[in-house]
Amino acid sequence: MIELAPRNSPDSARLGVQPIAIGAVALILVVLGIGAIAGWRFYTGHSPETDRAAVARQLQVRTAQASEALVEKTKGLEATQQESIDQLQVVQDQLQTMRRLIASQQGDTKKLSEQVAALTEAVEGLRQSFASAKDNDPSAEPTPRKRSKATRTSSRKRYRSRG
Repeated sequence: MIELAPRNSPDSARLGVQPIAIGAVALILVVLGIGAIAGWRFYTGHSPETDRAAVARQLQVRTAQASEALVEKTKGLEATQQESIDQLQVVQDQLQTMRRLIASQQGDTKKLSEQVAALTEAVEGLRQSFASAKDNDPSAEPTPRKRSKATRTSSRKRYRSRG
């Protein structure tokens, strides 16, 4: 086991002096370090403040360029958007015109279908009246249909081509 030395031993006096010496050496090292940094800046002419100013100026220039680019892109987008709006307006006008034409054609189709229905009814009425007139007149016999000369000639040609 380790034994602790009593406080009034000669080692304790030596320990009290030692922290002061360490502190003095540390202080001298800090002062030498600060002096070295100051001397290095003085002789090289290199200062972080000038670097910071240069970096700040570069950032300002980049920011200005980026904002100019954004302004140009925004103007381009506005122009494109206006063109799209104009094209959409043209398409809407065409659509409106097509709707009017379709409505007009539907009205015409309805009128024509009504006229066809009326004509169909009229034809059917005429057929019925003709049929009733035919039923009332028994002397009218159906006459055989005579074939035309063109029909007879075409049937002869077919007969000859077979045989």
